[in-house]
Amino acid sequence: MSTPYRVLARKYRPQNFDNLVGQDVLVRTLTNAFSSGRIAHAYMLTGIRGIGKTTTARIIARGLNCLGADGNGGATTSPCGVCSNCKMILDDRHVDVMEMDAASRTGVDDIREIIDTVHYAPTSARYKIYIIDEVHMLTKNAFNALLKTLEEPPAHVKFIFATTELRKIPVTIVSRCQRFDLRRLDVAELQTHLSTICGHESVAASDESLMLIATAAQGSVRDALSLLDQAIALCADGASDVSISADTVRSMLGMAEHSQTLDVLEAMFKGEIVTAMDIVRNHYSNGSDPLLVMQEMLELLHYLTRIKLAPKLAADTRYSDIEQQRALNLAGGLDMTALTRFWQMALKGLGEIKHAPHPHAALEMVIIRLAHASTLPSPAEMIRTLDKMELSTATAARIGAASVSSLDVAGHSHAPSAASSAYAPSSSHRGNLALAVKHEIEPQALALAPLVELPNPENFAHIIALFEAKREAILYSHLYRDMQMVRCESGVLELHPINHVPADFAARVGRCLGEWTGKIWKVSFSDEAGEPTVFDQSQKAKQQLRAYIESHPTIVAVKETFSGAEIIDITPTV
Repeated sequence: MSTPYRVLARKYRPQNFDNLVGQDVLVRTLTNAFSSGRIAHAYMLTGIRGIGKTTTARIIARGLNCLGADGNGGATTSPCGVCSNCKMILDDRHVDVMEMDAASRTGVDDIREIIDTVHYAPTSARYKIYIIDEVHMLTKNAFNALLKTLEEPPAHVKFIFATTELRKIPVTIVSRCQRFDLRRLDVAELQTHLSTICGHESVAASDESLMLIATAAQGSVRDALSLLDQAIALCADGASDVSISADTVRSMLGMAEHSQTLDVLEAMFKGEIVTAMDIVRNHYSNGSDPLLVMQEMLELLHYLTRIKLAPKLAADTRYSDIEQQRALNLAGGLDMTALTRFWQMALKGLGEIKHAPHPHAALEMVIIRLAHASTLPSPAEMIRTLDKMELSTATAARIGAASVSSLDVAGHSHAPSAASSAYAPSSSHRGNLALAVKHEIEPQALALAPLVELPNPENFAHIIALFEAKREAILYSHLYRDMQMVRCESGVLELHPINHVPADFAARVGRCLGEWTGKIWKVSFSDEAGEPTVFDQSQKAKQQLRAYIESHPTIVAVKETFSGAEIIDITPTV
């Protein structure tokens, strides 16, 4: 009967600290602690998935209970692996080493099983050890039940906790443990580890293929070994010799080549939308994952930004010499504003692709936005252009020295601009530009100025402002929109209603004015038409202001710079 196949992640699981990859600080700390007898009663192991938390916990358990090959050894970070305790712990059958998965046993009753047994001495081991994996999954009551025991455990008991979510564990628990953060491995370390395993497995793998696997694993040793296992299975087509190429790994992972992604970026920076989309569509046809393509673009944008600041950082093992030189040339033709703006837009696009029902369509839309943005002038360039424009003498005389307004101008261009290779203010290519424009307008034609208190209103506009300040919303609305003023003098107000109002409207207005001013007010309706309502006057003033602003040289220049630009709001300032 043939031996069942063991996946690489299990086959090459470290059996002692000498085989633990990339955790030098943890190994050195525990080695010194064990040799000096300063052994903590509880350990908290944190880190990403597949980094070796449970494996480390089991090594610690064996080290604490190792008897040595001669049966006289003490606690060590190099368990012998041949004594009875080491063998039974390695086979997960030691009665004094209990491993509990908190992801499936989360309740207080599960913790009580531990609490009820901690006071009993170990059967054959030196220490009774409780390993609780994914400890953050325990309930609040379970943590509370564990707290007292963890604070004052018996001398023969040790706790080892493992978690990927340290922030979910109560501080009172963490503070009672010796904490170790298992760091994620960098690409070079993982690549070296994979190369060693390929040697043991008689597998020929190119350096680039292992680098791609190490990059995709994102620091997780288990993920890297799982991907290597998958790559070996993909390449094992019946031949005795297995050879893994970079193209095979890219196809397996749905990744695009760095050179192809650089092609996309170069096309986008030049505003060549069709070229960029053709390259992306080719990626998709070859099986590339749209999300991975976007992630690769973000990595390259980060790389370009780094070498823009420090060209010496171009030396990166992830990229070939030709790719490094292309990246240096590309970064040299861009400014930091452009790079950071592209990064922000691409990062937003990544989220859109994750949640889009059709990721490839979302990726194409992101590419279109990025390529389109590269053709628009930056705000700084546009302002410099406007500053160079000279107003004519007639226009300057017309403008004069009056109040200032701010305008929001939404610019949208459909044609590339040869003036700049910078980018638009936002990912949607519509930006808000605030411009200060002087204008002459009659003060009475503008909207009412906010007034907090007017005990003696001097005109109809002041009366309306007083009702607004006193929060008489219904009366204010009728006065503002439905009343033409016929006569307004001290204590006398004649109005001509143009719309229906309540029968007691005049009496209520007179009563309110009397209370607020301390004077008797006679308010009545007249059949005679009066001035236009304040609302109508305000609308007419806005129309006049808009017409004036539309003809202003600055606005005309903005519209010429941004084809299709339009004024979306006008806000008079005080």
